[in-house]
Amino acid sequence: MATYKEKAIRVVVLNVGVGAMFIASFASHALPDFANAQSNNWTSMQPQGVQGTQGVQNTTANNYTGLDEKNKALVLKAFDTLFNQRDYVAAEQYWSPKYIQHSAHIPPGREGLFNLIKSSPPTLKYEPGMIVANGDLVIVHGRYSGLAQSANWIVADIVRIKDGVFVEHWDVIQDEVTQEQSKSGLPMFGDKFQNISGTTN
Repeated sequence: MATYKEKAIRVVVLNVGVGAMFIASFASHALPDFANAQSNNWTSMQPQGVQGTQGVQNTTANNYTGLDEKNKALVLKAFDTLFNQRDYVAAEQYWSPKYIQHSAHIPPGREGLFNLIKSSPPTLKYEPGMIVANGDLVIVHGRYSGLAQSANWIVADIVRIKDGVFVEHWDVIQDEVTQEQSKSGLPMFGDKFQNISGTTN
C-alpha cells in the first residue's frame, strides 16, 4: 500500500505532465501565429491602412532625397544666373515676387536683391562650395569676390523654396582672411587661400 509521501509525489508528477501537455498544445497553435506576426512587422495586428514605421521612414527618406537634390540644383542654377551671368530676366523665374529678405546687407524683396547686383562691379563673381538641403531649405557655402572692397565675402546663404521658387532668404557673412590673418591656419573657403586680387596661394 502506497504511503502518504508516495501519493504526494505521484500527484506532483501527474500535474507536471498535464502542464507540459498544455504548454506543448498552446505552443503548436499560438506560437506560429506569433512568429508570423513578428516576421511581418505586426502587419496582421495593425488596423487596415496603417503603414509600418519602417515603411514610413523609407518613404520619407526617398522623397526627401529626390526633393533635396532637385532643390540644390535649383539654387546653384539660380545663383549662377543672377550673380555670374547677370541675366535678370531669366533670374526672375527663380525668385518669387513676394520674396522675403532677412539679410542686413540687402534691401527688401526681389527688386532689392536685383538692384544690388545691378549696382555691383562687373568683376563680381560667385563660387559655390558645400551645399546641403533638407526639404524646402537649402544652405550653400560660397565666396563672393570682385566686390571692390578690402575683402571677399564668405557667405552661408539659406534659402527657403516653395513651388519651385525662392520665397525667403537668410545669410551669414564673413570677410575672407589671408593666411597670415587666419588663426586656424586653414582657408575659410576651398582648400587654398585667395588674395584680394583673386590669386590663390
